[in-house]
Amino acid sequence: MGKPFKIILSTIAALILLLIALACILPLVIDPNDFKPDIAAAVKDKTGRDLMLDGELKLSLFPGIGISAGKIALSNAPEFQDRLFATIEESHVTVLLLPLLSKKVEVNRIVLKGLVLNLAKNKQGITNWDDLTAKTVAPAAAVVGKQDEQPVAAAIPAIFTIGGIAIENARITWDDLKTEQHIELKDLNLNTDKFSFDEPVGIAASLTALNSHANTSQAIKLNTELTVNEKLDAFTLRHSDLQVITSGETVPGKSLTTALTVADAALDMNRQTAKIYGLQLTSGDVTLAAAEMTGNAIKDKPSFQGSVTVAPFSPAKVLQQFAISLPAMQDANALSKLSANFDLTATADSADLQNLGLTLDDSQIKGFINIKDFAQSIIGFNLDIDALDVDRYLSPADKASKSIASPAVLLAAGLSALPVESLRKLNADGTVSLGKLKVKSLAMQDIHINLSSKNSVVTTQQSVKQFYQGSYSGNLSMDTHGDKPALSVTEKIDHVHIEPLLKDYKGEAKMSGIVDASAQLQGQGLKADELKASLNGQLSFLFKDGVVKGFNLQKIIDEGKAIIKGSALPSDSKNDQTLFSEMSGTAAITNGLIRNNDLVAKSSTLLVNGKGDLNLNSEALDYKIDAKLLDSAATATEPEQVKGAVAIEIAGTLSKPTYMIDIASLLTDKNKAKIDKLINKIDKKLGPGLGDLLKGLLR
Repeated sequence: MGKPFKIILSTIAALILLLIALACILPLVIDPNDFKPDIAAAVKDKTGRDLMLDGELKLSLFPGIGISAGKIALSNAPEFQDRLFATIEESHVTVLLLPLLSKKVEVNRIVLKGLVLNLAKNKQGITNWDDLTAKTVAPAAAVVGKQDEQPVAAAIPAIFTIGGIAIENARITWDDLKTEQHIELKDLNLNTDKFSFDEPVGIAASLTALNSHANTSQAIKLNTELTVNEKLDAFTLRHSDLQVITSGETVPGKSLTTALTVADAALDMNRQTAKIYGLQLTSGDVTLAAAEMTGNAIKDKPSFQGSVTVAPFSPAKVLQQFAISLPAMQDANALSKLSANFDLTATADSADLQNLGLTLDDSQIKGFINIKDFAQSIIGFNLDIDALDVDRYLSPADKASKSIASPAVLLAAGLSALPVESLRKLNADGTVSLGKLKVKSLAMQDIHINLSSKNSVVTTQQSVKQFYQGSYSGNLSMDTHGDKPALSVTEKIDHVHIEPLLKDYKGEAKMSGIVDASAQLQGQGLKADELKASLNGQLSFLFKDGVVKGFNLQKIIDEGKAIIKGSALPSDSKNDQTLFSEMSGTAAITNGLIRNNDLVAKSSTLLVNGKGDLNLNSEALDYKIDAKLLDSAATATEPEQVKGAVAIEIAGTLSKPTYMIDIASLLTDKNKAKIDKLINKIDKKLGPGLGDLLKGLLR
């Protein structure tokens, strides 16, 4: 046994010495540069392109077959001859010898230095690599006759490993002449650990992307562990960390850092599935996380599902970072907190957010949002909001103005603030419910809004079940087909207590009572002023058990009588008011002018009739009231008994009305006769001019 063992060892030693000798002798005997013309000819034959081997080729045979090259260049496609397709300053690759004996291909390491790759697309949409990837179609004659042949079984793939890949200081350019887009990837560096199928390999990459069209640059870094199977249809990533720093004049703060981390990700191209675990995306102050995401049909029609959480952040701060100026708001702390969680199902065309839980400042929002088609803006939603204070997000000027606006008009103003083109494209259908709502200082509870938008027409139905001890309902329609949106509003309030409403709205209440009212309005315009100026329609109202404070009709009549008689005026009272059991009327609105001709107010001792105008644009008043102080109200058999009457003209504005009493209306027939006699005497003594003047003042 000893002699055969020595023979085997001697044989192996001889083979090793022979390989070492060949590795030393062959590079001296064989010059790989002699094969440059043959290599270039082979490339020309296979690709139709020219290969330039300007650098020196070096050959090594131990411990593997290695080739090193200096500068290499490959020509471009015929229509892109202004630059080379690719150049490499230096390269090196070695295949180990011994593993080849057992059908194992082990590449020690691949090194590429100074790679420049110029990719382009012409105006016809043809790229400069189409000719390299075009498939050769076999002639029909060659196919005939082989249809009955059995397919040859594919050879068992050899075990393949790479000791590592190093790409240093590479540059890739992309020129799209069709869209005039130019992108450059420079300082591209890639380093990998030893690669073999079904084994994790560490990858570290970095590059800088320049976009001349957007005038921005992105510094990108990637670290991950990649596992690939032999069929190249299953991939696994672990401990992935991607960081992108975007810089440019248009970037918020001129620099924005975005980071994506993934604990594990698996991609199966055969089953068209993907699974992602421990995903976290951070951009500026916004962090989005998903514990698990799954994907299906990733090649045909990708769809991803998972639970997503958005950590609390300040929308105001983020908008400022994006150089978006926020208008002044009544609450300096508005838009300071936003967080969300939801179950997401997303495709390239849609997004479905179910079990949505969103916190905006002090408001809690639940429900779902379903964007069925991004391109056509098809949206469905159902949102439930516990409480929302709209006033804190409005301008401080709105708090001071306290302009008249109903819930439907406020909703219309909000829709009008959106771009008309967006409203025309909107295809939405959904419901919003609010437990409590405050807007323009008005408090409401149990609010429901149904919104539908289709074919450039937006319609809403809104109701408030608890509106100052009464209720509110309304409908809104906005047609955006024309240059200016056409608005139609129908509203109704039932048994609303006006005093607490006015206190919230104006800070004071000069009127109390229970009101029923309805309105049908139409208008056109993009802004509130345009809507007011074009407003047309009708309204009606009925007050019951009302009180007008600071205005005492009976006292006004008594004061007028005292002036005429020359007696003492009634004592002042800080609690002047006029009571009425019922007040009703209707009005027509034409181009923003409200005209009322049938105001009637009644009580046991008063009967009031009124008519006049209110200009919504200027809030100017032009109104006249005829009031009668009754000794007894009219009955079925007896007419009313009047013991005093007065005419009052109201002018000024809604916020600052002025009152002027017609003294002549206070005169009785007896007093009028006395005054006429006095005027006649004055005319005889002083002439008719002064008498006519007095008549004008008193009548």
